[in-house]
Parts: sequence; C-alpha cells; structure tokens
Amino acid sequence: MTCSDSGAWSIGELAKRVGSNVETVRYYERIGVMPPPARSAANYRVYSDAHLRRLSFVMRARRLGFSLEQVRALLELSGQASQPCAGVHDIARAHRDEIDRKIADLVALRAELDALLSHAHTGAIAECRIIEALSPHVT
Repeated sequence: MTCSDSGAWSIGELAKRVGSNVETVRYYERIGVMPPPARSAANYRVYSDAHLRRLSFVMRARRLGFSLEQVRALLELSGQASQPCAGVHDIARAHRDEIDRKIADLVALRAELDALLSHAHTGAIAECRIIEALSPHVT
C-alpha cells in the first residue's frame, strides 16, 4: 500500500502521519479509542481520513496530559456537535486543576530539595545532609 494524501493509509503510514507508532494505533483500537478500520482484500488494515482526524485528536489530547478516560469523554462529546460545550469545559477545567496540583507539588519538592542543597556543600559522604534526609528513619 502506498502513502496517499487522502483516503486510504496503512497502519504504518497512519502512525507516521501523527508522529506515533504502529503499536500505539493497535492499542487504541484494542481499547476502543479508535474504531476498527476497513480491511483490504488481503486483510490489511485500511485507514480513512476520519481515522487520521480521530488519531490526531487522541494524540494531541494525550500530549496535553489528558487521561485516556478524559480522552474517551471528549471524543464522545465531540460527536454531539449541537450540545452545549459545558461538558468539554468541565473536563478541561478538571485537567487544568490537576496540573495546578502537580505544579504545587513540584514547587514544594523543589523547595525541599533547595533546603537540602543549601546544607550540602562540602564534607564527606558520611556527613552529607542529603543522604541523611533520604535515609529511612525506622523506629
């Protein structure tokens, strides 16, 4: 099967077009995020423009950190074009809130590491405050 600008692509061509790999495409098919493609006379998968658009959407959402559950919900909502956008906003807002929580956790982690590093300039490993702080305190 040769690469086409529209219409029918092999699994490898489809994956390449979205910057993915064949196993990811198969995985998304297996879990139902991607619909099954048509098959050629030789039983090869044949992907359409609709598959390309859907996989592009999924890959972009995943790169933005949306979970597979959120991606599924967004895909379901995207098929309801006349419905209000509130559901999509709710999913995006929840994802943004999770990102904010992770950022706060990372800022706190950085502050903790900065505090450890401020006391760990010289000396022997036996006196290293970082090693001491990381060592378990079993009582």
